[in-house]
Amino acid sequence: MADNFNYISFGNVDYVNGVTQVGMSRGRMFEYTPTELANGLEGLGDEALAFLMTLPTFLCSEVWRADGGATMLVRFGRLANIQANRKEVLAGFEPIIEFGEVTFASVDDATEAFRADGFQLYRTHWAVREGEAGPILQALAERKPESAPEVEEFLGGEQVAPTAPPPERKKNIIAAVSDVEGFLAALQGLPSRDEAEIFYRGHEDANFALTPSVMRKWPDGSWQFLSSEDRLSKELLIAHYEEFQSDQYCFDRLVRMQHFGLPTRLLDISGNPLIALFFACYGKQELMNVPGEVIIFRVPEAKVKYYDSDTVSCLSNLSNLSYEQKNEIDLALNIHSFNESEVAGKLLHHIKSEKGFFEPRIDPDHLGSIVCVKAKHTNTRIKPQSGAFLLYGHGAMLPDSGQDGLEISRITVTNKQGILDQLDALNINATTVYPSIDQTAEHLKARYMRAQSTP
Repeated sequence: MADNFNYISFGNVDYVNGVTQVGMSRGRMFEYTPTELANGLEGLGDEALAFLMTLPTFLCSEVWRADGGATMLVRFGRLANIQANRKEVLAGFEPIIEFGEVTFASVDDATEAFRADGFQLYRTHWAVREGEAGPILQALAERKPESAPEVEEFLGGEQVAPTAPPPERKKNIIAAVSDVEGFLAALQGLPSRDEAEIFYRGHEDANFALTPSVMRKWPDGSWQFLSSEDRLSKELLIAHYEEFQSDQYCFDRLVRMQHFGLPTRLLDISGNPLIALFFACYGKQELMNVPGEVIIFRVPEAKVKYYDSDTVSCLSNLSNLSYEQKNEIDLALNIHSFNESEVAGKLLHHIKSEKGFFEPRIDPDHLGSIVCVKAKHTNTRIKPQSGAFLLYGHGAMLPDSGQDGLEISRITVTNKQGILDQLDALNINATTVYPSIDQTAEHLKARYMRAQSTP
C-alpha cells in the first residue's frame, strides 16, 4: 500500500455526501502535509497531480459533536482526472468503501482513529498525510462493524503501489559561488532588465522555503502562527501603541512589526544583491558549513505595488481577521458574490478604517495573490537594506519555480566565512545591515576581541 494518502475534509456535508467530484481552494491545499512533501507538491504541476491520483483517499466531513460523542461522514476511494487552475483544484472521486456516518465515543476517539490532531478534524483542507491508510481503515471498521467485510476485502486484495514518486522541489539554480567575485560574475550573466525590477533574498540554508513567518508550519504541516495572526498584531499594538502612531496604513504597521521580529505575512527582499549575499552567509554558527542561497526575483515594473495601493490594503488587512473569519473566505466566488459575503464585510470594515473612500469591490483573485511592495523607509533597517517586501494573500503559496509575474532564479553559496570577510572589506557587515547600537556593539566586540594567549 502507498506510504501516503490524501485526506480531504469539508465543513459542508453536501460537499462530501454522494459527490463524484471534489473541488478545493488552492489556499487550503497541503495543510497538515509534511513540509518537504508540500514543497514538492505546491506548484501542482503534472508530476504532482499524477502523484496525487496514485494515493488512496479519505473524503470526510469535519467532525461534529452528537449525543455525547462525535460523528463524521466518511468515504474512502481514489481520485481521477485532477485539474488545477489559479483558484482551485478539481478532482473526480471514485468510491471504494462508503462508511457513511461514523460515530465515535468522543472527538479524541476520532483523532485517534485518523491519527490526527483535533484541530485538523475541524478544518476544511486537503492534506497529503504520511503513513498507510490501512490502520485507519481498520480503526473505522472497529467503530462501524458493518463496514468490516469491505475493509477486510480491500486490505486482503492486491494493493497497487504508486507508479508516480513524490515530486521533488524544482529550483532554477543558475550558479554556485564561493566568493564575491564569482557572485557578481553570475549576476552579470543575467538577462537585461527589460522593464522589470530585480530583487534579492538571502537564505542561510538553501533548504529554506519562500514562506513568510506567520505562514510557516511545523514539520507535520500544522500552522505555527497563522491561527493567532490577528492576536499577535493586536497584542503588540496594545503593548507598544506609541511605536505605531505614525503608521498610516495596516501595511506600515506590518512592516514595523516585521522589523521587531513579529511573525507577519511579509517576506523581506532587497534591491541590493550584496545585502542578500550577506544574509545567505550570516546566521547561526551551526549553519556556516551548510550551503546557502541567494534568490533572485524578476518582477515586471507594472506589477510592483507601493505602500498606498488598494490591493496592498486588502491583503494587509487580512491580518486583522480572526482565524475563523479567514476560514470563511471563498476565493472561488465571483466579485459580486464575494462582496455580498459576511467575511467580505468584515474585511471591508478594516480597510475603511484606513481608506474611508474604499468601495465594496474587493476582487477575490487579488486577495489570494502575492504582490511585490515597496515600503516607506521609516525605520533604520529598511533603508540600509534597500528593503521591499513580498506580501502574501489568503492561502498564497509561492512555488520554487516562481509564478506568473514573478520569475525566480537562484545562486548557491558556499565558503560563507570567506565571503563575509570579503563583504566586511566592502563595509557590509552586521553594523551596516542592522544599524542599531546593540548590533554595532556585538560587531565591534567580535572584531576587536583578541585571541586567547597560549602559555
